[in-house]
Order: sequence, then structure tokens, then C-alpha cells
Amino acid sequence: MIKKLCILLFVSFFLINCGGGDQAKTEQAPAPAVNPDGVTEEQVKNGIGPIAAFTLEALDQELADKGNEVFGLKCIACHKLDERLVGPPLGGVTTRRSPSFIMNMILNPDEMVKKHPEVKAMLAEFYVPMTFQNVTQDDARAILEYLRTQ
Repeated sequence: MIKKLCILLFVSFFLINCGGGDQAKTEQAPAPAVNPDGVTEEQVKNGIGPIAAFTLEALDQELADKGNEVFGLKCIACHKLDERLVGPPLGGVTTRRSPSFIMNMILNPDEMVKKHPEVKAMLAEFYVPMTFQNVTQDDARAILEYLRTQ
């Protein structure tokens, strides 16, 4: 009796561990890679904030003109286009960063500075963290459009 019980337990254990049970296995998508600060690969590319990845359309000159005005009011104290000031030069930034990254940096600089690995590296180079300038998403989009012209 004990011998039969042992054989039954062995066979049950073997079937369960080898996938021979009645329950179908479900495959799960691999978890996104996360760095030590909890930032996913998608957030590294698109930034941390309210703007998801999106594709830009043809340049909107009217929006770019509005962005030039907002840039003059909110950004010019720390950024120039072609040289370092308090912050990095922003000319050509749209060739180095995704549109969503740029907008999230404008809209959510505190969290970007604290968690985003590339922004943390910039902080080590420029020493002064970017502060939120009380811009709306529409203003951030206009600034992005202006930066596309530079």
C-alpha cells in the first residue's frame, strides 16, 4: 500500500512539473526592462510625464510662432539655442530627443530630473535642475513646434 502511494505521488509530481496536468499554461508577456529608478525603456525614450509617444505632422508655422513667444517668456532665461547658458543649448534638440521626451521634460521636469537616467546625467553636467515654468500642454506643444524650426 505504501509502495503504491509513493508511486502515485511520484507520477503526480512528475506530471505536474512536466506540464502534464489538466490546466492549460498561459504565456505572459515579458515584463518591460526597468532601471533601478523604476524607469522603463519606453520612459527612457519618451520621458516621464503626461505625454505618450506621438508622431509629428507637417510643421505648423502659426504654432511655431506661438512657441517662439512662449520660449521667450519661459525658457530664454536658462536656454539659448546655440550655446550653453544655465541649461543646455536647445538648437537641434528635436534631432536628439523624441517629441514626447521634450514635452515631458517641459511639463514634468521634477520627476524627469529625479528618475530619468539621461536627465540625471545632464544634471551632473549642468548642475542646475530644470524647474517647472507653469506651462500648459498646449504651450509645451507650441515650444516643441518652435524648436523644430531651429
